[in-house]
Amino acid sequence: MNTPPITTPEALLNRICAEYLEMPGLRLTLSQALRLWGLDEQTCTAALDTLLEAKFLSRRIDGTYARSTEGQIAPPRFSMLRAELPSDVASMSRRLSARRQES
Repeated sequence: MNTPPITTPEALLNRICAEYLEMPGLRLTLSQALRLWGLDEQTCTAALDTLLEAKFLSRRIDGTYARSTEGQIAPPRFSMLRAELPSDVASMSRRLSARRQES
């Protein structure tokens, strides 16, 4: 699967939300999420933690990440203002920017 590169933390979070909204019942381990989105562990963990805090995802007893609710829901809105981002997302933004500059 050839997907376009993710350029901002907001784009990453929106992409992850879209995947969960498109596939009801999707449950991923951290390893599966790393492969699906082509992320390093620190970036993926920060994104998943952000979605856990937003109550969009929940972590099940078996360690998988799943949507907190089933059915039709709107994804959380993520602010484009860096000052309002949780520190995990701000550090994810710096890592993504550095990775983009290396390319």
